[in-house]
Amino acid sequence: MIVDRTNKFARRIPAWLVYIMGGLPAGWFLYLGVTGGLGAEPIKALEHELGEFALKLLIAGLCITPLRKHLGVNLIKFRRAIGIMTFVYVCLHLLVWLVLDVQIVSQIWADILKRPYITVGMAGFALMIPLAMTSNNMSVRALGPKWRKLHKLTYPVAFLGALHFVMVAKGIQLEPLIYMAVVLGLLALRIPRRSARVAG
Repeated sequence: MIVDRTNKFARRIPAWLVYIMGGLPAGWFLYLGVTGGLGAEPIKALEHELGEFALKLLIAGLCITPLRKHLGVNLIKFRRAIGIMTFVYVCLHLLVWLVLDVQIVSQIWADILKRPYITVGMAGFALMIPLAMTSNNMSVRALGPKWRKLHKLTYPVAFLGALHFVMVAKGIQLEPLIYMAVVLGLLALRIPRRSARVAG
């Protein structure tokens, strides 16, 4: 009963609302940065908030398939919008690092090569580019069955994003480890069971 009501409610919500609601946190983070609400190091804090929100969106996107498969909750219509907004926040996270934090062009490439957590983050970003470029109906039609295979890149992207967060943290911190555990759990749900493979 609750599942049916949830699905009926979801059908009434237009997917474009995700773009509007998804953009609000970015404006709020920027406002906090300008008004001193992000502490003594606003650039670092803004960079962190944008990156963490991107990871939250990535996890939200990963939840859609298990919710439909195991609980019958169908939120598939929102998956593309969530994916695109994830890419937007990753781009904003990267721009803050490039433009406001590092600022020196020669230093950017050096950091990518010398700092493992940045290497991991940039690898995840690189994998997101083809996903963002093909998140449209024309690409779905043009690629056919290959589209689904391509968009399985979401899985390594999620792992690299969580790993980046763990590596950025100084010392062992609980929050990044929780994100990593959630991501690994959601990825584990996608592993075919032995009985399913035998039956297939």
